[in-house]
Amino acid sequence: MHVFVTGGTGHAGSHIIPDLVAAGHEVTALARTDESAATVSALGAKARRGDLSDLAGLKAAAAESDGVIHVGYRADLLQAGGIAALGDSELSIVLAFGEALAGTGKPLVVAGSIGAPTNVGRGAPLVAPVSLGRPATEDDPALPGRPLDAGTLRARNVVETAVVGLAEQGVRSSVVRIPLIAHSTADRVGFLQILIGLAKEKGVIGYPGDGENRWPAVHIRDLASLFRLALEKGPAGKTWHAVADEGIRFREIAEAIAARLGVPAVSIPADELMVPGYFGFLSAVVTGDFPASNAITRKSLGWEPAQPGLLEDMDNGHYFPAG
Repeated sequence: MHVFVTGGTGHAGSHIIPDLVAAGHEVTALARTDESAATVSALGAKARRGDLSDLAGLKAAAAESDGVIHVGYRADLLQAGGIAALGDSELSIVLAFGEALAGTGKPLVVAGSIGAPTNVGRGAPLVAPVSLGRPATEDDPALPGRPLDAGTLRARNVVETAVVGLAEQGVRSSVVRIPLIAHSTADRVGFLQILIGLAKEKGVIGYPGDGENRWPAVHIRDLASLFRLALEKGPAGKTWHAVADEGIRFREIAEAIAARLGVPAVSIPADELMVPGYFGFLSAVVTGDFPASNAITRKSLGWEPAQPGLLEDMDNGHYFPAG
């Protein structure tokens, strides 16, 4: 299969490309710069110069492919603080792909999220998630949050709904929902790194209240294999959960960081959580309790996470290097 990939130089994309290549697929990846082109070429993909603002170019690339994986985003909009514009951009991109693939039955697999907007971990502001009070399932619609602004909800809900809706236009579309913590030795700016950075800066690692709220996590290599499986055999109009650890208590995560840094893990009272408290811009989301089931994903796609879980992977030498 000839697959067009956006976001190929990011944390997820840089693992998705080699996974696809190893499975025998031909990959073309979007590259905005010469440096990005060299990176995707080194990963085994053919570089296609362009960027996500060029919808005509994206449509042409999709039409020339046998399927699309979209994990890219408009970093320029984030840097400019245009969160509403980011949501509009994401919607325009997936609709452009849908137009190019309509009536073909070809797959379109798009990154979604569990517990926060699509681009969390890549610099986007956060929303406080609305808890279901039970593990979320793949059949649940995109959950709304308590918005910091209208744009964050647009990026989170409308895009995911639009992708699923493309199934009615003859696109084998699906969404892979990614948890806040996607870990690996290549993680540079993810949520775990943010928590570790806070602990180093403040000399303690905090957790909200009793820390019983639960967070899912996934190793990036397991995430990459799920994108491939969704591309290869996922039915149209579905969402998948890229969660290996379905719900680790926040306090356990904090205590694991504390043990490795040699700092105390402490409860942060509710009145100290808000900006500019301990968690700063994370204040709106750290209290979230959003465990997620992967049962449907495993059964439907045969996905079996094979990499270390979050707590084990903290000892990979990357997050806490010796010396």
